[in-house]
Amino acid sequence: MPASKGSRSSSKKAKKGGSNVFDMFTQKQVAEFKEGFQVMDRDRDGIISKDDLRGVFDEIGRIVADKDLEDMIADAPGPINFTTLLHMFASRSSGESDDDDVVAKSFRAFEKDPGQIDSENFRTMLMAFGDKFTPAEVDDAFEQMELDEDTGIIDADALIAMLCAGSGKEEEEPAA
Repeated sequence: MPASKGSRSSSKKAKKGGSNVFDMFTQKQVAEFKEGFQVMDRDRDGIISKDDLRGVFDEIGRIVADKDLEDMIADAPGPINFTTLLHMFASRSSGESDDDDVVAKSFRAFEKDPGQIDSENFRTMLMAFGDKFTPAEVDDAFEQMELDEDTGIIDADALIAMLCAGSGKEEEEPAA
């Protein structure tokens, strides 16, 4: 008599007990964090350094001050290896939705210039990292965004306003 396989929906969900940080995330989440860590660890030494972070920001076309990089590194209790990064994620994870400022800052990280996101770079990132989008999913998402077809620029302020309550620029109502 074959053994029962049980519910597949919970088969990969890790336990929430214990002190092991890996128990706080699903296998899929750990794999995604590992992929992100590997992208950030530019010199492949197993530690995310200031130079590694600078390389990531350079790749997405963002200028970042040394002080900002130093603050990011100082946020960790020690050298940022993969386990430390997981601990940092775990300490910030509450299972609730992200605050609007977190969502806004996440999209602001993709801005080439204030209020402007390069659509092709954004498309590549959506399809390459994290919960990877399919080309059709990116197309569907882009249909909801204010996109200048001539320049390929997404209006970041409008996107953030659409996703966050009370964020972004208020649209002016036409006079009646």
